[in-house]
Amino acid sequence: MDYPPAVEALLAKAEARIGDRVRASKAGAVYEGTVMPHHGFSGEDILTLKLDSGYNVGVAVAGTRLELLAHGAEVAHARHAPVADSSLPVVAFLGTGGTIASFVDYRTGAVHPAVTAEDLVFSVPELAAVCQPRARKLLSLYSENLKPEHWSLLAREAAAELNAGAAGVVIPHGTDTLGYSAAAVSFLLRDLPGPVVFVGSQRSSDRPSSDAALNLLCATRTALTDLGEVVAVMHEGTGDEACTIHRGTKVRKLHTSRRDAFRSVNVPPVGRATASEVVLSGARPRVKGPARLEGALDANVALVHFHPGLTAEDLAHTLQTHKGTVIAGTGLGHVAFDLVPPIRAAITEGKTVVMTSQCLYGRVDLEVYDSGRDLLAAGAVAGSDMLPETALAKLMWALGTYATPAEVRSALERDVAGEITARIGLGSAAPQRPHPDI
Repeated sequence: MDYPPAVEALLAKAEARIGDRVRASKAGAVYEGTVMPHHGFSGEDILTLKLDSGYNVGVAVAGTRLELLAHGAEVAHARHAPVADSSLPVVAFLGTGGTIASFVDYRTGAVHPAVTAEDLVFSVPELAAVCQPRARKLLSLYSENLKPEHWSLLAREAAAELNAGAAGVVIPHGTDTLGYSAAAVSFLLRDLPGPVVFVGSQRSSDRPSSDAALNLLCATRTALTDLGEVVAVMHEGTGDEACTIHRGTKVRKLHTSRRDAFRSVNVPPVGRATASEVVLSGARPRVKGPARLEGALDANVALVHFHPGLTAEDLAHTLQTHKGTVIAGTGLGHVAFDLVPPIRAAITEGKTVVMTSQCLYGRVDLEVYDSGRDLLAAGAVAGSDMLPETALAKLMWALGTYATPAEVRSALERDVAGEITARIGLGSAAPQRPHPDI
């Protein structure tokens, strides 16, 4: 993308271009770095430089003095990706728009999406020794912009790739809603002859601390194992030793920026992957297949976070305008007493209400206190130990698959894709490794 006129004029005055090393001085501050291409989200008067630290800085051109230090080397722009061995198994990569699958132009420092198999191997050359990558870009969206119809598309295309001979499917995905997508695809897919692996990165590929390469390599190795379910693969710790394999219906992002942000909730992880091997524990094995979709998603569902002061009128409006509602209640799954009547009224009219907990760890139990027993008497479904977002995806699936409230309730109360834990062990009752520096 060309720079806007104000920035282009500053570059022309210094006889500099994209890829050149420059010094920008402004108001006593001095920045030295490589001129980056203009980005669609950059301001019209912002020059972007990549510093030696690997981070980018935006400099407003007004009052800025720019000096050319050195021209960039054009030959560094050439890309040479190793060729994958044709005897290796095929792994299908279905892109959604996340930045994990990307490569860096080392002349300019710019990051480009990896949308072809060649791009993927160039971004992580080790992939060529592991599999034959088969890559397609299905979507180009930030993860918060993905919607239930996109989850259905991912499930349908993942099944098609497995049935076309892929040993496994890897779905590079933005981290913010990765748990929602993994849960929804888990409910939609059955009889998997190979893994469907969601993977993301907390740090983009142009940052020195990026987790993208290891996560992608671990996800690819996981896609080649005897695994027949939907999982998510993300960094295990703050170093680069290994990744954790999480069940798709039990995974939660618990930190905004750390590389080890993801945890399995109420269950141990189903495995651990390194750059060279994968060890599974308690994972569901591959089956003969063919992979198939079961049911559909009805997006007319809401997720409500109970809070003190939530009025009966506000909750009633949500309940009345949706076919089903998941409520993240307090503790064992409670809400204020004055919210029970609108819940009872909605259920009487044939709507479905599922109670989960804001606590995340542990299980909803509506038989302990009066407020819980009132919710049971009103007809609410106890969400067991399901995460609120998993319950949301499951409710969409149940409403899109079954015709009557009784059938929907029955589906919600049984374990479909590992979302309900029969017994929560002591080691799974809290985060596996709490973050001491939050």
